[in-house]
Amino acid sequence: MRPFKPENAVSAHPSTSSPSSTPLNRRQFLAGAGAGATALGFGVLSPQLVRGADADAKIRLGLIGCGGRGTWILDYFKKHGGFDVVACADYFQDKADAAGAKHGIPEAMRFSGLYGYRRMLDKVDAVAIQSPPFFHPMQAADAVAAGKHVYLAKPVAVDVPGCLSIAESGRLATANRRAFLVDFQTRAQPAYIEAVKRVHAGAIGKLVSGESTYQCSLYFQGMDDEYRKNIGNPEARVRAWAVDRVLSGDVITEQNIHSLDVCTWILDAAPVRAFGTGGRARPFAGDCWDHFAVVFWFPNDVLISFSSKQVGRYWDDIQCRIYGTEGTIDTHYGGPVVVHCDDKYNGGQTSRIYAEGVENNVKAFHAGIAQGDFSNPTVAPSVRSNLTTILGRTAAYAKSEVTWTDMMRQAEAWEFPLDRLVH
Repeated sequence: MRPFKPENAVSAHPSTSSPSSTPLNRRQFLAGAGAGATALGFGVLSPQLVRGADADAKIRLGLIGCGGRGTWILDYFKKHGGFDVVACADYFQDKADAAGAKHGIPEAMRFSGLYGYRRMLDKVDAVAIQSPPFFHPMQAADAVAAGKHVYLAKPVAVDVPGCLSIAESGRLATANRRAFLVDFQTRAQPAYIEAVKRVHAGAIGKLVSGESTYQCSLYFQGMDDEYRKNIGNPEARVRAWAVDRVLSGDVITEQNIHSLDVCTWILDAAPVRAFGTGGRARPFAGDCWDHFAVVFWFPNDVLISFSSKQVGRYWDDIQCRIYGTEGTIDTHYGGPVVVHCDDKYNGGQTSRIYAEGVENNVKAFHAGIAQGDFSNPTVAPSVRSNLTTILGRTAAYAKSEVTWTDMMRQAEAWEFPLDRLVH
């Protein structure tokens, strides 16, 4: 079983400037992201938006990115009972209207265009960002600067500057008493939590080596078919974002992060260096690869082999298996989670993980706001696993060894022609 990724998932876009400020390109924005509300053109934080004093108050939520997952995830905010879904924003008006119609959002609260999500920010207490990953850092920084709580989809970014921007937005959210949660399902699933807890307590002894895989069949054929009708057009790229390397981060970042996040969670560390390769087997017009193979070196000489495919049929598995001197932890997204050791732990099947993880994360997001707990513990590990995928991707593209230090020093920024999008 694998995470659902609807082919029509499209999102709102961040602007190159605020409506009342000098235009910024993405590199300039990320260099100064998190600098404060004044730099982004927003006002002083509103104390009444800190909900800790009123646990019964409903939180006004706005959706940024009205594609398949964004429209789907609103059901869970509504079912929770602690949120009022009051607004939505997407670059494409038809996407905003479709989500708005499904969830009873008035037409006046459906925003579109490059600046659409910004016009929504003064009407909500919190945002759920479900847009293509390229836009996450700017949208999250804008929301935090405007004093909003942020519920963010993975991956958090597509490049190193974007990851650093998210880390800073998370820090500012905590400083300003705002919730910032990154929505990984595995880290909110009880069997995974218990299994990793036991490994950290020494159940399988010293960690030695492991393997992380993400094997799935063909995804996003529909997006690629549409993109072929207008190859190279920026709006066509946005509609087909999942087959676009810059907008998605490539498959190793956009999807494979699920297995690599579990790996870095179990090891509680970032890799030191990586060597990789990969390529394309399917004839897509989009420029994403469909298979990767990477070897990661972690601290204490722990060696992890990673592989993924997004092609072919009949074999799907998102797996992370780590070997220790006294046992093994074996996890499968949607499958069994087991710690094999003297005191064996069988967490059973995780067949509801995709929905259950969201249910638990929405609950945790609301609890953090209502109880005034703004420690935001999901940010740092999400940035770590995101950077891990970028290290593997960089090594694979170069077909050579790349160190974490060199990757961070280079801090390559990926660019998209935002100036060619309609404001």
